[in-house]
Amino acid sequence: MRYRDAGVDIDAASRAKAAIKKLARGTFNAHVLRDVGAFGGFFALNGLGRDAVLVSSIDGVGTKLKIAFALDRHDTVGADLVNHCVNDIAVHGAAPLFFLDYLATGKMHPAVVTEVVRGLTRACRAVGCALVGGETAEMPGFYPANEYDLAGCIIGWVRRAEIVDGSLIRPGDVILGLPSTGLHTNGYSLARKVLLDQERLPLDGKISGLGGTLGEVLLAPHHCYWPALRPLLTRRWLKGVVHITGGGITDNTPRILPRGCQAEIRLGSWPVPPIFELICRLGKVPQADMYRTFNMGLGLLLIIAPRRLREVTAALEKQHEEFYDVGRIVPGRPSVKYRQLQE
Repeated sequence: MRYRDAGVDIDAASRAKAAIKKLARGTFNAHVLRDVGAFGGFFALNGLGRDAVLVSSIDGVGTKLKIAFALDRHDTVGADLVNHCVNDIAVHGAAPLFFLDYLATGKMHPAVVTEVVRGLTRACRAVGCALVGGETAEMPGFYPANEYDLAGCIIGWVRRAEIVDGSLIRPGDVILGLPSTGLHTNGYSLARKVLLDQERLPLDGKISGLGGTLGEVLLAPHHCYWPALRPLLTRRWLKGVVHITGGGITDNTPRILPRGCQAEIRLGSWPVPPIFELICRLGKVPQADMYRTFNMGLGLLLIIAPRRLREVTAALEKQHEEFYDVGRIVPGRPSVKYRQLQE
């Protein structure tokens, strides 16, 4: 009896890791001290300053992976993972430093792993983040055939005095919304239940108004907001930033609101992508559930002082980042209050 007889192919894993190492090197910079393959990743912190604070986040792609499996397309989910994690630390003012990934599967398919990591490294290079290592695990009998799980951890940094935590938010502040590219990486369990299980819609089929096949729309990569945020953070124009992930606008926004501040969001002040309207209509999903499950077309909320509105919008336009004036901070308990645009 050999390890291969138990379902673990060390040779296939070695081929996958060789491809990973080559791709990861393309993200390296002067701070990376060792090649991928050591027991740990080495990243020098020289040049950051004594007041540097490390900021970390860890996340996964979730059941969006089920769409990738069904379409046998694996070049976007890696970018989903990196962009999600970059956004999670960027909302606190942190610049990405390095990333580690975890991919586990029942049977190693080097070509699939390479495609996943190609997406990871492409997204890392776009924001100057080094992929310094990770784990690729083959676990026979643990995952269904031709499926895998994907997660990752990011480390970034920010100067202590420049941390964005929402503590300066006050009633009267403006809320700007930056559009999402779709579901991003949240709400796929409900979306799949309605669209695929209940309605049995084909992923390769085109639906009027969606702008592509259902599969293309559902696999649209999670947008990275770091290029748009960076100049605003440098000028310290942002009082608070909300990454709209699991929990939607309703549950994510209060996470940064100080005592005595409530977010008033004007429904109808931004265009809701057709995919959300389709899920809502076919699944008869209550509006409250939609806004607690999905981003509803807004991937990021920026909270700024009214006097900074012109400067912030000019900077966003320079970055070619769309935005919408979606609400205000009003007196109240830390929560979200929705109102119709005509009210």
